[in-house]
Amino acid sequence: MIPVVKVYTNEKDLETDVNTLKDQGISQKDIYILSSDEAHTAEIVEQTELENINYNKKDIGGYSYKEDEFLRKLEILNVTEIEAEKYIEEIKQGKVLLIVTDQRIKGVLK
Repeated sequence: MIPVVKVYTNEKDLETDVNTLKDQGISQKDIYILSSDEAHTAEIVEQTELENINYNKKDIGGYSYKEDEFLRKLEILNVTEIEAEKYIEEIKQGKVLLIVTDQRIKGVLK
């Protein structure tokens, strides 16, 4: 099952969408936030009041390059390698990813 991934440059839009997901009954185990700045991600998680959505904190170990770690994390969530590489470029530019594995949200996030 391929997750829904949305790229953000605006933190407020991201928080709004996470709150919309919460209101739709989407479990926090199906919501992930990933960015190049762990502190920034932690701040977003705090603002949305969902503790377990910080994918930066998930340690999958064994990677010396952050890019390789991001690629592996995205692949674990069933993002294709081609798409993952595209998203990694977005992360490098300071953008934040919202990844949702619950398929009920297709069409909810615009």
